[in-house]
Amino acid sequence: MALRAALRSKCGLPGLLSQLSSHSSHARVCVSPVLVAQQRNNSTTPKVKVEFDQSTGVAVMHMQSPPVNSLSLDFLTEFCINVEKLEMDKTCRGLIITSSQPKVFSARLDIMEMYGKSPERCGEFWRAVQEMWLKLYSSDMVTIAAINGSSPAGGCLMSLTCDYRIMADNPRYSIGLNETQLGIVAPFWFKDTMVNTVGHRTTELALELGLLYSPSEALKVGLVDLLVPEDEVLTTATKTMTKWLAIPDHARQITKSMMRKPTIDKLTSKREADIQNFVSFITKDSIQKSLRMYLEMLKKRRG
Repeated sequence: MALRAALRSKCGLPGLLSQLSSHSSHARVCVSPVLVAQQRNNSTTPKVKVEFDQSTGVAVMHMQSPPVNSLSLDFLTEFCINVEKLEMDKTCRGLIITSSQPKVFSARLDIMEMYGKSPERCGEFWRAVQEMWLKLYSSDMVTIAAINGSSPAGGCLMSLTCDYRIMADNPRYSIGLNETQLGIVAPFWFKDTMVNTVGHRTTELALELGLLYSPSEALKVGLVDLLVPEDEVLTTATKTMTKWLAIPDHARQITKSMMRKPTIDKLTSKREADIQNFVSFITKDSIQKSLRMYLEMLKKRRG
């Protein structure tokens, strides 16, 4: 619970962007309570494994929360702590995010965090989702998503926060923000992130229809940047990272801030209202009914 309370800190990452815009390219984010908290988890197995190579300055984060790396409150808490620790390490310049689970990068936000929960718990969960987005979208590091499986909904959002996306060229995999298929509406900052990536019209169609793209379709619309054979995703991400790190950090960071700061500021200024809107929406009887039907469908499919 200490970690969850830490996530409620409003320190966040706006400090990073103000530092970048004032040309302090080597400054790191402000120290939040997350950093002074000791990492603890309810499960015995960490949901995230980080391998950091100090010789290259690149960390690889493996999501390992079976069966499908759903973004639960516990997962998001652990994820955010690890990202922030890397961000505070001045020797870490790049982060590759990938999955240890077969056939999936990250399936979605954890439906069980939104179904049958109290308004307080729903709000706590949504703040953690916001925190994940803020940390990645405004990260000082080069971030590359090594998408080695399907990546719908929350997994797609995580991918969109990264600087570059490499996906396995397997037609069985899919990626997209398919919230409307569950009777849920993607919030404005999901929408803004996708618009910044693929443009307004493609986003409008994708969000209204809850589209899931095959890798080739995702490449065509610009949702991912590169397709490679499945067994080459991580090695290609590592090679690609080398090219990104050849750019002087100062110039790259300020440019990234210039491109992303308006979107980040929009959520930061409306963060509490966004949480209230989410809680009000997700706890409606009609939405809870839609979630229950979806969970029943998943149960039948597994059966």
